[in-house]
Amino acid sequence: MTNAGRHRCVLIRHGETEWSLDGRHTGRTDLPLLPQGEVQARALAEIMAPYSFAAVLTSPLRRAKDTSALAGLDGAEEEPDLAEWDYGAYDGVTTEQIRAVRPGWNIFDDGALDGETVEEVGKRVDRVIERVRAVDGDVACVAHAHVLRVLAARWVGLPADGGRYLTLRPASYSELGWERENPVIVRWNLR
Repeated sequence: MTNAGRHRCVLIRHGETEWSLDGRHTGRTDLPLLPQGEVQARALAEIMAPYSFAAVLTSPLRRAKDTSALAGLDGAEEEPDLAEWDYGAYDGVTTEQIRAVRPGWNIFDDGALDGETVEEVGKRVDRVIERVRAVDGDVACVAHAHVLRVLAARWVGLPADGGRYLTLRPASYSELGWERENPVIVRWNLR
């Protein structure tokens, strides 16, 4: 591993949207931030100010790009692999509604009807991790809850479904880094 791989990766979940407020799975539907989501994103600017990012990667979806801009993260580059889990037929649907038809359903075990499996999301985030570790400096990734949870699991060497053990609030930030040669979660789900 090169020295470039020893830098931090800051994960930022987008601010509140109508669907995240309602508990609906928001995958590829391109929703805007709510006014309170914009306030949350602006509040991240002060928290991000001490960082000096060599790269800022953002999901191509509006809610992530707007969060990045409002947080003052200049020069963000769209990274298609940071798009949220493709929920397919479950986009816009709550877990309770899905379980009414599929009792016991869990996104990490069962994937999404006409959408992605956890393994497919894991392959996407592995490419992101490879890209992040090649940068000579800290990197910010602005994206969505499920994809960032899987990214964190893969960062520390867990299977992609290890993301089930992590949670992220809207407009939260987390920091991935290193303890000697070991990739670690340094901070998680802070606001």
